[in-house]
Amino acid sequence: MSEELTTQQETAAPEENMESFADMLASQENAQVRIQAGQKVQGTVIEVTDDSVFVNIGAKIDGIMERKDFVDSEGNVDVAPGDQIEAWITHVSSQEIKLARSMSGSGMAAIENARDAGVPVDGRVTEACKGGYHVEVLGKTAFCPGSQMVAGNPESLIGNTYQFLITRVESRGRNIVVSHRALIDRQREASLAALLNDVQEGDIVEGKVTRLASFGAFVELVPGVEGMVHLSELSWSRIMKADEVIHPGDTVQAKILKISKEKGRDGREHTRISLSLKAAQGNPWDDIATSLPGAGAVVEGKVVRLAPFGAFVELCPGIEGLVHLSEMSWSHRVNRPEDVVKPGDVVRVKIKEINPENRRVSLSLRDAEGDPWADVETRFPVGSKVEGKVESQSKFGLFVSLAPGVTGLLPEGIMRSTKTAAQFQKLEKDAPVTLEVQRVDPVARRITLVPEGAQAQPKEPREHKERPSKRGGDDHSWRQHQKTASSTSDSDMGIMAQALQKAMQNKQ
Repeated sequence: MSEELTTQQETAAPEENMESFADMLASQENAQVRIQAGQKVQGTVIEVTDDSVFVNIGAKIDGIMERKDFVDSEGNVDVAPGDQIEAWITHVSSQEIKLARSMSGSGMAAIENARDAGVPVDGRVTEACKGGYHVEVLGKTAFCPGSQMVAGNPESLIGNTYQFLITRVESRGRNIVVSHRALIDRQREASLAALLNDVQEGDIVEGKVTRLASFGAFVELVPGVEGMVHLSELSWSRIMKADEVIHPGDTVQAKILKISKEKGRDGREHTRISLSLKAAQGNPWDDIATSLPGAGAVVEGKVVRLAPFGAFVELCPGIEGLVHLSEMSWSHRVNRPEDVVKPGDVVRVKIKEINPENRRVSLSLRDAEGDPWADVETRFPVGSKVEGKVESQSKFGLFVSLAPGVTGLLPEGIMRSTKTAAQFQKLEKDAPVTLEVQRVDPVARRITLVPEGAQAQPKEPREHKERPSKRGGDDHSWRQHQKTASSTSDSDMGIMAQALQKAMQNKQ
């Protein structure tokens, strides 16, 4: 009796073990991937035989595919051991897992199997019809609503083959409805679930730019799952359009700002992923000490915008400095920045001050060119003959522009004492004139000019400037020139007149 019982237990053991294995496979307690019909899986080819291809998909048993799935039009097998492939699970049992690139076969049995298993089928779009398209699948003609078809020009879809899910089979196959969008949505949901399991807000991720919009750009993080980068999050620089910094196909690093659920127009809940390219790069002000040289350096920058009080110049991405109107020119007073620069111009500027706390950089256009009065005694030595253009003429004398930012004065008294006084008085603005330098005062920014051949005088002593001259003094003439230039045109005002006005105001 004991021996008989032992024999029965040994005979029953294999069946019990088989049942136990089937239960484990169904419950997935010991499998590494989810196993069910209609599931899309990735695997590694481990063997190719005369009629089958075996694939390791991470389960207890390997998946098996038909070799003909990998035979091209010329009869060649396009797969080898070690290749990574994607496939659909078409059937699961305790002995095997069948895989396929899509459901194959023909007739109602194949169609119903594809519907029940949720396995996609290959379908060729044959024609457009009212409300959608006719699609040939597994030897039958199905209908795909226009809203469920891949996006594109209807004419370009005809004749092409896509994958579809069979969503409805009625009237013994006379009414078969398929959907391409349902397949895309299913794949997207699977990819999204896997992505959200791996990342969270604040993580840096990599993706590919898929498309641009007026409000930003879309970046594909995993197949079928996109995140949106708003225009303000594309760059630390000020930009107007996304294509100023990125283009479709670019691979970018982005920071996940927010993951939220929102209802779409279709009434369904969708996951929205907000991204930032600039946040992934870090705030440029945090590295200002290394990204910019110190005060006094001359650098190049791009004019990005204008304001009533000056122009903003981008020195590096996210770092802008201000060139105030007063720092734009040595030669004339500037009332509008657009008279000197325009957005897009690349200019040389001198860094006057960097204030990291307030995130401000003060710049100067004119200092980058150098002070025109710095070497004026060398450029225009006393007694030298100089050529210039008439800047303005008044009853106090003739103001002559000798170089950008450098103006000289031929006093009225000296001009009248010459035989050619009438010629000087007839000169109009911008008329060329040749004179001699009589006196140079770089501190007061003055050059006194005389007609050619007149006796030159040495530099005016410092104490002499405290005494008014017999002809009313140059001070009065310079003041009148400043007043006249201000009432006519700012562009006619030389830097010498500006400096004198400031000096006189301080003196008063």
